Amino acid sequence: MTIRVLLRDHPHRAVALATDDHILTFRHSPSTAGASSLSVNSTQSTTLQPRCMVEFARTADTDTNDFRSLTSLSVFGTLGLITINGDIFLCVVNGAQRAATVRNGENVLKITSVEFHCINKSDYDYLVLDRINNFSTDEVDEDGFDHYHARDSAMEHPCMAMKKLLSGGSFYYSADFDLTRRLQDRSSLSATVAIDSLDAGFLWNSYMIQPLVSFRSRLSEREKKELDASRMLTSAIRGFAMTLTVPPASSPISHASSGFPSTLTLLSRLSCRRAGTRFNARGIDDDGNVANFVETEVIFSTPSGMSFSYVQVRGSIPLFWEQAAGFTPGQQKIQLTRSAEASQPAFDKHMSDLEIGYGNIHVVNLLSNEKPGELELSRRYQYHVRNSPLNLPSGEPGEKEVEDHELIKETDYDFHAETRALGYEAAKGIRRYLQDSIENFAYFLSEEVDDEPKNANGRPQSVMRRNMNVLQQEGVFRTNCLDCLDRTNLIQTLISQMAIQEFLSQRGERTATNDFWVRHGTLWADNGDALSRIYAGTGALKSSFTRHGKSSLAGAFADFRKSATRLYINNFEDKGRQNTIDMLLGRLVDQVPVHLFDPINDWVSAELTKRTNEYSACDNINIYVGTFNLNGKTRGLSEDLSPWLCPPIDLSQQQPEIVAVGFQEIVDLSPQQIMSTDPHRRQAWEEAVKTTLNEHAQTLGSEEYVMLRGGQLVGCSLSVFVKASILPYIKNVEGALKKTGMSGMAGNKGAVAIRMEYANTSICLVTAHLAAGFANYEERNQDYRTISHGLRFARNRSIEDHDTIIWLGDFNYRIGMANEKTRQLVKMGDLEKLYENDQLNLQMVHGKTFPYYNEARITFLPTYKYDVGTDEYDSSDKARIPAWCDRVLTKGHNLRQIHYNTAPLKFSDHRPVYATFQCTITVIDEKKKQEISEGLYKQRRAVVGGNTATARLEDTDDEDLIGYESIEPGLPPASSDKRKWWLDNGLPARSQVKPPGEGYVRNPQRAPNPFSATTEPDWVKVPRPNPPPSRTLSIRDRNSSAASQNSNGRATPVGRKLPPVWPPHQQSSSAAPSSRASSTQHSLLDDPIEEPPLPPRPSDSRISRKAAPPVPKKPSTLRSESPGSTRDDSFAPKLPQRVNTSSSQSPVAKSVSMPMLPPPRRSTVDVNAKGIESWSRQTSQSEIGPPLPPRRGTAQRNLLDDEDEGGMTGWKPLRPS
Repeated sequence: MTIRVLLRDHPHRAVALATDDHILTFRHSPSTAGASSLSVNSTQSTTLQPRCMVEFARTADTDTNDFRSLTSLSVFGTLGLITINGDIFLCVVNGAQRAATVRNGENVLKITSVEFHCINKSDYDYLVLDRINNFSTDEVDEDGFDHYHARDSAMEHPCMAMKKLLSGGSFYYSADFDLTRRLQDRSSLSATVAIDSLDAGFLWNSYMIQPLVSFRSRLSEREKKELDASRMLTSAIRGFAMTLTVPPASSPISHASSGFPSTLTLLSRLSCRRAGTRFNARGIDDDGNVANFVETEVIFSTPSGMSFSYVQVRGSIPLFWEQAAGFTPGQQKIQLTRSAEASQPAFDKHMSDLEIGYGNIHVVNLLSNEKPGELELSRRYQYHVRNSPLNLPSGEPGEKEVEDHELIKETDYDFHAETRALGYEAAKGIRRYLQDSIENFAYFLSEEVDDEPKNANGRPQSVMRRNMNVLQQEGVFRTNCLDCLDRTNLIQTLISQMAIQEFLSQRGERTATNDFWVRHGTLWADNGDALSRIYAGTGALKSSFTRHGKSSLAGAFADFRKSATRLYINNFEDKGRQNTIDMLLGRLVDQVPVHLFDPINDWVSAELTKRTNEYSACDNINIYVGTFNLNGKTRGLSEDLSPWLCPPIDLSQQQPEIVAVGFQEIVDLSPQQIMSTDPHRRQAWEEAVKTTLNEHAQTLGSEEYVMLRGGQLVGCSLSVFVKASILPYIKNVEGALKKTGMSGMAGNKGAVAIRMEYANTSICLVTAHLAAGFANYEERNQDYRTISHGLRFARNRSIEDHDTIIWLGDFNYRIGMANEKTRQLVKMGDLEKLYENDQLNLQMVHGKTFPYYNEARITFLPTYKYDVGTDEYDSSDKARIPAWCDRVLTKGHNLRQIHYNTAPLKFSDHRPVYATFQCTITVIDEKKKQEISEGLYKQRRAVVGGNTATARLEDTDDEDLIGYESIEPGLPPASSDKRKWWLDNGLPARSQVKPPGEGYVRNPQRAPNPFSATTEPDWVKVPRPNPPPSRTLSIRDRNSSAASQNSNGRATPVGRKLPPVWPPHQQSSSAAPSSRASSTQHSLLDDPIEEPPLPPRPSDSRISRKAAPPVPKKPSTLRSESPGSTRDDSFAPKLPQRVNTSSSQSPVAKSVSMPMLPPPRRSTVDVNAKGIESWSRQTSQSEIGPPLPPRRGTAQRNLLDDEDEGGMTGWKPLRPS
């Protein structure tokens, strides 16, 4: 699929990846560049995190008219985004070539060229990056650049070192399969690769691709599939990949299809956890990651669909040690930086991770015993292996360490001493130390099989071709020398050869031809050279012997030249290479990841989660499980298994959708058998079970069953069969094994598990064979804990990480009673008494094993131990106590058990047990979900408008769209520095609290803090003041009027018009005193200047104020004669009307509009003022101005008089400065 890089310059710069069907657009958001980081643990400045708007849409729905092609070449996808010097760059792969083909349709491509396109600047659009050398990675300076190239441009591209690193030929990717996982862990085929399911330990662009992975997680299922199918997101590993074709004549498999060649592939995956160059990355870190850790897998695939895989690992010695670069080869000093006690936790973490991921471990240490530094490392290594918890038999206190029962086995092999005399050919002597582990670890083997099930009408359905796993690898060799390069690669070549020979021997195939081994050696030699260039800067030493199988003089000279080159590179160039690696992996101190946000899909994803019930439903399926300890017998293969597999139960339960059958002791557990797995016996029993199920289905007129998956651990096996019609609903089928026998070294005890997802419900089936022995219930408890904790599926998924869990098998728990008493109760049928003494029941009650698991009521007799062929319990000399060894336990709220019983099959000393269940599964209607998603998308799109990555708006406020959604219905979204929810819809910036009713004001006695405890009410009611007396009254009349009001409680009517009633909107305001002042203030110009001063305004006695300044006299032309005046000013011109003034006027304006000041206050309080004294105290904090003198009713209105009575509402008295 062709991918183009598009650019839009205006109005907002945007870079897009476009296919014929979809477009992925990135737009930098300057307004959000300073937003805070999403990581609460981030120690970086929150102003440094860059943010980009991203949108994934269909090309037909996107306006691309403003976009132009940024490059004429198509690209192969993006490796992600990275920030350098504050600029955001999109890295795309624009050059790749095929390097390997693992299986048909599984291609691996080598990256040969990359480009970095700046999203927020156009400064780098036309810088030429192709001047750097795309093939050599050895000549770099301290900054990671080619020091011998000319600089034609005045500006240096900041990504040149990154481009050189990624274009050096050591990075690989695949759009067809998960390249970060071995074949055994990805056996289920998938049309696309989900970027979020990759192993981050081997994903070298995990830092750059993580923002896109997070963005993908918020898309709908349809959009996820479309994004994966577009192959825009690329996952890159570092290491080596190569495939060589094996002609039919050279193929060791005799029955390979005639005329079609086989393939031999080698894949090496270098870990990015502690990546670096030779002297900059040594030893282990506190998380258990070691330097130069490489997983190498050799895969042999035939045209018939058979695939063989074998995995080895290498890595630096898992200790805290350092080695400084020097100019004398082989003389660099080794220094241990931590004590043995301080190093043990990290060592245990490393080995525990290996054991969980690969199984048992065989350490092959190739260090020299003659060099002091290497000898010290070897001795410390041996100390940690001996003290590892993995080498304790069971972890129980008081138990002794048992030799040969370790999960970690160690072989110390001084490579230099062993090969000094006879050359590298003598290294083959290591085979005798490794042969046992080669046989015990086995290998991974899968074959393609054809299923042709019949439907309910008996007609064959379409042929289904699928992979079936035959064997799994159960351990790993961990090889190391000092650098894990030259010596390690040679020994790993020998181990790979031994594994292939073991595979051919078990299949009875012919010995491989010399041509086949030459191709095998060529792959390993090229692998050693590639890994050595990455770590040390040159090709591997001893590669001539690995390639040709013998040493030569030319090879010796080549090794000398490589050693000299390493000396130069390690001392002068590794610093720059290390800095570039750290930049790629996001380890630099000032690096901040890019945050991508999608204003629409982020909201849609959250809303979809809230509306799950609208597009999901529940359905019921039936599950049958059966467990049978065969005691190594094969007689039952020819017997009728229907009493067990098809018991006489309800008809609805006789046609289960899923059938799981577990066997124990499927082979004789002899000392030879318990160390290796033979799949032929399991395959025979699977065929017998499948035949019985399908014959019964035909009698019922039902469809037939197909084999879904099987797994085997020596004598313990699990096989899952399903109806062909439900295969479309089943996905992510995986299997896992866990040994517990001989403390994990042997497979006579342990567990096999298979997990799957039926619709949207995860199901895990586990069959186990726990430790035997009447008194060994503590060891059985430990076996359960080992299996529950140590058995892991892909992506580190454990048994407990499932919705439905069913354990079945021979758990070996006994009845804790005397033999005779037990047999007597069995004859009496007193199962309750027996169950009260059952070890499993007692251990579960005390919480020591199977916590939170359930078991149905037991209604059948003990299943162990019978005389073969009879119903009599053990009559031998041992006289075993009858016990319920074979059990079925469940966990999950969606399970309802229907039956739990035994079947009368007598060819073993156990009785088979079966159980049936009704399981409720969750089914999501993807079509309905998509409809809701599209509706939400349109709804959000209407709200957001053009504020997306492809929008053409001139000015947007991106921050308002980022994550500011309501977390609960009815609550406003969170505020930001640009959006405050309390200002939405034009609300004022200042809050106004409405009083509960008319006449209420805030209680001034309350504390300023509204949340402090107090008994004071929030509001107090203030009576409305009486109107002032009429202006026609004299001063004496005023005093008498006030006295009358004081005595009668109400004012005497006067011959003047009252001021208008307060408007309703002013009554609801909290500024009640201001409204009061409004109704009593008048123009100062209306009062005669000869008027004596009024009584002082009542005030709080605690406040003393200066007297007002004297009242200036009004000009004679503006004076109006009062009734008591002797002057006649009736012919004075009328004053012009003055406008209302507010308190916000400047002092100059006040002096012009208010030439008259209020009369001075008297020094004593008049008795007439007592009527309002209490009210004044309540409102003293409201700063109510003093009342003005009343206007006389007979006075003529002057020119400057106000038309309304509220002309002086803004007047305030002078205050002392």
